[in-house]
Amino acid sequence: MESYLKTDHMAVGYGKMVLLREICLHVRPGEIVTLIGPNGAGKSTILKSIIGQLKLMGGRVYLGGSRAEQLTAKERARRVSVVMTDRVRPEMMTCRDVVAAGRYPYTGRLGILSGKDRAAVDEALALVQGTDLADMEFQKVSDGQKQKILLARAICQEPELMVLDEPATYLDIRHKLELLTVLKRLAGEKKMAVLMSLHELDMAQRISDYVVCTGGGEIRCWGRPEEIFTSSVIGELYGLEEGTYLPEYGCLEFPPPKGKPEVFVIGGQGKGIPVYRRLQREGIPFAAGILYDNDMDVPAARALAAEVICAEAFEPISEETYRRAEAVMDSCRQVICCLDRFGTFGEANRRLAERGREKMTGTKISL
Repeated sequence: MESYLKTDHMAVGYGKMVLLREICLHVRPGEIVTLIGPNGAGKSTILKSIIGQLKLMGGRVYLGGSRAEQLTAKERARRVSVVMTDRVRPEMMTCRDVVAAGRYPYTGRLGILSGKDRAAVDEALALVQGTDLADMEFQKVSDGQKQKILLARAICQEPELMVLDEPATYLDIRHKLELLTVLKRLAGEKKMAVLMSLHELDMAQRISDYVVCTGGGEIRCWGRPEEIFTSSVIGELYGLEEGTYLPEYGCLEFPPPKGKPEVFVIGGQGKGIPVYRRLQREGIPFAAGILYDNDMDVPAARALAAEVICAEAFEPISEETYRRAEAVMDSCRQVICCLDRFGTFGEANRRLAERGREKMTGTKISL
């Protein structure tokens, strides 16, 4: 499928200062492409240059095969809708009025809405679950509700391409999820091309078809989410010197406490993760084991623990591995067992837990 948006060696910046050069983006119908990168990396500058808010400093932008600068304002508005981070402050307008403003590319000079226009407004409000807000004054609704209405206005334009600059900013977790779910539906059902920037890496990892990384005055890399969201790529992009990005969870972990293990945590099946994080918060170095190397606890354990004892997946835990774990546990002042049952392959951990009960007190933690 041909790309709807193409940038050909685009250069962007402010005044006479070029911030980024040689930008070649492609967004196809039904595709979501997300820009990520540190603050000041040029994400908003790229988006503003594509939609015409900033003058290009080199290269070309094509919309549906046409050069963007050759389109009239009304032609561009029919092809591209925009949701930017700038706070909109319309006076004495209801939410329905704000959404209806998205129909201006289709109305006459007087801006009178036809039946088709009113139906488009109602459909856009329903799509963002904003029908109950329609008659409320826009200035009096919450930030999350405002963002819904601005998205509805963009939908109301019936564009081929939607451009959004950090659309989840200011939103709580519910409204973030609702907004991005709507974008996914627009791309999937209406085959709308979507280009946006996001700071929420966990959501960018889940919603994007392609991810573009900006940083250091250039496009650093691009690719599928599984190619981009790795500890090495994200760590280098954001210059992480403390902590670790864990693609398995889509989150960051703080650095581990320094020192030799004081606590031995018997975990697994995800039950150790909250204990690891609690010990990290309290600054207590710990060891984790025995974990199968495919267990969901392992990424967090490797990021936060002073020592991790792992065993090969789908195989019984060897006596050698058990003895190693036992020696580390014996050097600790406390044992925390997060497991209620052990199963056939958990015999080694059951033995560790029994040994911990014999040698120490406080073998289980409640969170």
